[in-house]
Amino acid sequence: MKKVILPLAIVCLVALTQAEFMAPQSDIPAYSKTPLAKGQMLPKALTAQQLAANGVDHPAALAAYKAADRIPSVMNQQPCYCYCDRQHGHKSLHSCFEGMHGANCGTCVQEALYTYKMSKKGWTASQIRDGIIRHEFQQIDLQNPEPVK
Repeated sequence: MKKVILPLAIVCLVALTQAEFMAPQSDIPAYSKTPLAKGQMLPKALTAQQLAANGVDHPAALAAYKAADRIPSVMNQQPCYCYCDRQHGHKSLHSCFEGMHGANCGTCVQEALYTYKMSKKGWTASQIRDGIIRHEFQQIDLQNPEPVK
């Protein structure tokens, strides 16, 4: 009996430890599930002057930073499918525009411009997030970005 229990215990232990590594990881990157609380502030998106000082002059990137500045709470409620949450510790799409990351990532720029466009159409943060999860942001043309006002 002891000869059976020890190997069985080992098999169970191995199976339990392997299950942790085989469990599916969420494919949806980090985002805030709620709007900003009253009085809560996010770090500012970089300004056009800060971007210019770093050599950023692409119209789509500049528009994306402007969008992040215009609707920070909505941007904060969106995931970013470049998975910068896993590589850079970002908390949401808005995080991409607090530094230079967004200027160098087409995914971030497309998502920011999509978020701004849909927000201006009256979509809620949740509706925009659903569109991003469906990868509808990929329809954004980075060569001819719509202006952000």
